[in-house]
Amino acid sequence: DLLLSNSCIPFLGSTEGLDFRTLLLDEERGRLLIGAKDHIFLLNLIDLNKNVKKIYWPASKEKVELCKLAGKDAHTECANFIRVLQPYNRTHVYVCGTGAFHPLCGYIELG
Repeated sequence: DLLLSNSCIPFLGSTEGLDFRTLLLDEERGRLLIGAKDHIFLLNLIDLNKNVKKIYWPASKEKVELCKLAGKDAHTECANFIRVLQPYNRTHVYVCGTGAFHPLCGYIELG
């Protein structure tokens, strides 16, 4: 119904089944950060499909191999699923992912 009424703009940036789960709305700058499987997206709120920025942040190959050796599914469990997007200060966001069952965190400069 929303599409038919032109009340929404779908995000067309990825059809890869990236398991989007974590969102951070930055109203002040008109941006939306989305945490997904091995990726972080930075979208413009005016037009979600304009100037999309994407960071590819996979788990290390070693951690993925350890995950698979532990009997986990390589496609649905052994990846870096972004779970935390938290404002740190005016220029950075604190980000954490599962890292194929070896959590890792870092800072993203939003400049």
